[in-house]
Amino acid sequence: MPQIAQLAATYASQIFWLLVCFGVVFFVIGRGMLPGVVSTIDQRNKRIADDLGAAEAARTAADAEEQAWRIAEGKQRAQAHNLIAAAKAQAAHESEAALAAAGAAIEENTAAAELRIGIARAAALGEVEGVAVEAAQDIASRLAGLSVPTEDVRGVVQGVLAHG
Repeated sequence: MPQIAQLAATYASQIFWLLVCFGVVFFVIGRGMLPGVVSTIDQRNKRIADDLGAAEAARTAADAEEQAWRIAEGKQRAQAHNLIAAAKAQAAHESEAALAAAGAAIEENTAAAELRIGIARAAALGEVEGVAVEAAQDIASRLAGLSVPTEDVRGVVQGVLAHG
């Protein structure tokens, strides 16, 4: 085979050009491009680490701010409950005072109305008594032809009205 016979003659030149190409690739890529790629990766890793640190610091600050806000909210909620309780107590006191004033006014009006009713009842009973005395005298004079004194008839009518 002629290809195998040529191998010894061309073997040295192929190894030479392999070493030359490998050296060119090694120096161009290994010494020229690779340090740039490695530095870019290192910068990216450093930026990610810095961003994660900043995010953790921001989260810690946000947690602290949230805790402070919750404490302030709790204080404001307690103040609001106190204000509401004070307003309810004041409203209850004012309504009790208004109810007491209204109750006093109602009692006063009731007493005045009862007094007026008593006066009207007394006047009506007086009128009824007067009408009954006149009617009794008129009946006695018409039916029996008697003339009964007014005082006697008034006594009898008062007795009947008092005892039913």
